[in-house]
Amino acid sequence: MKVLCIGSMNLDFVYSVDHIVQPGETEASYSLDVFLGGKGMNQSVALAKAGADTYHAGLIGDDGKVFLDACKEHNVNGKHIKTIDVKTGNAIIQRDKNAQNCILLFGGANQMLTEEYVDGVLNDFEAGDILLLQNEVNMLPYIVDKAYERGMQIALNPSPFNEKLDDVDMSKIGIFLLNEVEGEQVTGLKDPDEIIAKLLDMYPDAKIVLTLGKDGAVYADKDQKHFQPIFKVQAVDTTAAGDTFSGYFLAGISEGMEVPKALKMAAKASSIAVTRPGAVPSIPLRAEVEAALAE
Repeated sequence: MKVLCIGSMNLDFVYSVDHIVQPGETEASYSLDVFLGGKGMNQSVALAKAGADTYHAGLIGDDGKVFLDACKEHNVNGKHIKTIDVKTGNAIIQRDKNAQNCILLFGGANQMLTEEYVDGVLNDFEAGDILLLQNEVNMLPYIVDKAYERGMQIALNPSPFNEKLDDVDMSKIGIFLLNEVEGEQVTGLKDPDEIIAKLLDMYPDAKIVLTLGKDGAVYADKDQKHFQPIFKVQAVDTTAAGDTFSGYFLAGISEGMEVPKALKMAAKASSIAVTRPGAVPSIPLRAEVEAALAE
């Protein structure tokens, strides 16, 4: 089974600060680091490091060739990544002394997908393959419709949550991967149990994976529900925590792993990622995760 991620590639400019800058405030940063990121690339690397047969599709500018190198390095098939005459997407990230962050995105090439490009990518995939999407690229409604017609299993991380998602036929989504903030944005509810119940009422055939920060994660579908606590660590950078969790969980599901085991693997991988700086560089290899679980 192939797993395709049509998703963003961003150059992440990470500023280490005492606290997140407030409106009207000027603050000096301790340091500036540049990492490869974008929710799409983060999730593709997590999928590949977890052992999935991973393909990444998306657009970059001439300043984004490092993403092609990263795909080779991390065993992601990047043959569908195309270079166009637009700046690569980037993100300005503030990371405070408590490892919390805020992110400002510039879409750039990520927002230049076309129907012709999407059709060309999807022609390489078939019924049963998994498609992972986020909301950092354009053409999402078209991508969902065409992938659904092909019989692909569609997983969506509705982040960032905005009005662009209004045009997506959510009934075609098979797996929702979202955190508690996104869960509230989708349903209007705060309580995790109520969020899950509402999502299953709205999309009864979907699988729901709701991450709850320090309170762990919950999986639910119409037949079962499972809770996974966190593995407590000293966090350094939470930038790719959710993406690592999503990639590892889907990798487990793609190989037929039972849900509780996939949740546990994803939680452990995420707990390792937050102890390291950066997005892509922080994601652990499957062997490292399995060794940590065996301890």
